[in-house]
Amino acid sequence: MSQQNSPQKNFPKNQSLPGEHPKEKHDHETIRFPQGFLWGAATSAHQVEGNNTSNDWWEWEQKHQPFDLRSGQACDQYNRYESDFELIKSLNHNSHRLSVEWSRIEPLEGEFDQAEIDHYIKVLKKLKELNITVMLTLWHFTLPKWVADKGGWENGKTVEYFVRFVKKIVPEIADFVDLWVTLNEPGVYIYETYIDRAWPHAKKSWLGQVKTFLNLTSAHKKAYKYLHSLFPAGKPVGIANNILSFESYHKHSFKEQITVSLNDLLANHLFYFFTRGTHDFLGINYYFHIRFKGKRWTPQKSEIGGQIHDVSDLGWEIYPEGIFEVLTDFADDIPIYITECGIASTNDDRRNRFLISYLQEVARAIKAGVNVRGFFYWSLIDNFEWHLGFEPRFGLVEIDYKTQQRHIRPSALVYTDIIQNNGIPHSLLRFLGHTVQAEEVLEKREKEMEKKQEEISNFNNIEIANKS
Repeated sequence: MSQQNSPQKNFPKNQSLPGEHPKEKHDHETIRFPQGFLWGAATSAHQVEGNNTSNDWWEWEQKHQPFDLRSGQACDQYNRYESDFELIKSLNHNSHRLSVEWSRIEPLEGEFDQAEIDHYIKVLKKLKELNITVMLTLWHFTLPKWVADKGGWENGKTVEYFVRFVKKIVPEIADFVDLWVTLNEPGVYIYETYIDRAWPHAKKSWLGQVKTFLNLTSAHKKAYKYLHSLFPAGKPVGIANNILSFESYHKHSFKEQITVSLNDLLANHLFYFFTRGTHDFLGINYYFHIRFKGKRWTPQKSEIGGQIHDVSDLGWEIYPEGIFEVLTDFADDIPIYITECGIASTNDDRRNRFLISYLQEVARAIKAGVNVRGFFYWSLIDNFEWHLGFEPRFGLVEIDYKTQQRHIRPSALVYTDIIQNNGIPHSLLRFLGHTVQAEEVLEKREKEMEKKQEEISNFNNIEIANKS
C-alpha cells in the first residue's frame, strides 16, 4: 500500500485507528473541592455529653431500656470537651457541628440555669479559640421532662416554650456560632415516635403525627424569624433533614414510580414545602437508599442491598450513588451542607471505602452544578445511638467506654489527608479495592509528599546557585 493511500494519513493524533483498541485515559489529578469548603464531623449533646438527667430520653431509658442500652455517662464529653476539640484540631478539621441540651439550660419550666449557659459558652469559645467554624443545633431530639409531661411536640404551646428557650440561649452564645440549625431531622423524630414506635412517647396516632409535624414547622419558622432579627446580614439558618434516596425496582412500573414519588414527597420535600422561604441553606443528612417492588397498588420495600452492595453493621446499604441523586434533586440556588453522613462499622477499612466513594459522589454533584459547601461526617467519636445503645460504631475516633479513652482510627487520618488536600488524592482511590489497608495507603502518601518536598527543595537550591 502506498503512503498516499495509507489510513494513517491525516488521522487525528492521540486517537486510535479503526480496529485498534482506544488508548487508555486515566486522570491522576486530585479530585478537588471548592475553596473554603467546610470539613468536619458532627455530634449531639445527649449522645456524647452523658448524664443528661433532666430530659425525656433519660427518664425513658430508666423505665424502658436495659442497663446496657442507657446513655449513662455516654462519652463524658461534658467534661472532656477540651481534649476532644484539641483532637478535632489535630485532625485538621476546619468546622464542627454540635448541639446544646435544652434540658440542661431550662431544667424546670421558666427557670434557666446560668451555670449551664456558662458551660456552653466555654464549650463554644474553645472551638473558636481553635479557629473552628461552628454549626450549632438548637434541638436534637431531646426535650426537657417538663415539656414532655405537657405533651411534647403534640402540644402547640411547645412552640412557645422552644422559642423562649431560643431567645434565652442565642444572645448568650451568638458570638461563637457561625451557622444555626434550628431542628434536627423532624421526619425521623415523627417516624420513630409514631410509626416505628421505638422512641419515647411512642404511640399509634395519625393526629399526633399531624400535630407534631405542624408544631415543628412552626417552631422552625419562628426561630428563623427571631435569628434573622438578630443577624440580618449573616449567621445563616437552616435545618438538618434526613433525606432518603428512593428507587423503583422496575424502571417502567407505573405503580412503583408512583410509590417512589409519594414517598419522596412526604419524606424529603414536605417539611421544606411547609417552611419555604425560611432556609438560608439546606442541611442534608444522608444514610438510606430504598427500593420499592411489587405488582400491588402498594409496592413494598425491597431489601436487596446486601446482595449487591456492601452494608453497614446496622444492615444499611452502602449506596454512594444515592447521595449524588439526593444532591441533584435538591439543587437550586440555595447552598447545601451535608450535615450528617457516616457508617456504623467495626471494620475501619469499610469506613475508608465509605468516605472515598461517598465523597467522590459529592464531588461529582458539585461538578454537575450543585452548590455544596461542606461535609460533616457522622460522627466524630463513637457515641450513644439512641434506642440502639452503644454497639453501633460510627466514630472516626474509637471510644473505650470502660476507660473513656479515645483512639484515632486510620479512617480519621484518611479524612485528614482529604482535608489537607481539599480533595481526594488519586492514591486514596485505592481504598475502593477491598484488599487495601489504611496503613499501606497512608505510608505511600507520606512518601509521595516527602518526594515532592525534596524536589521543591532541590529546585530552590538550583535557583539560588544560578543567581549566585
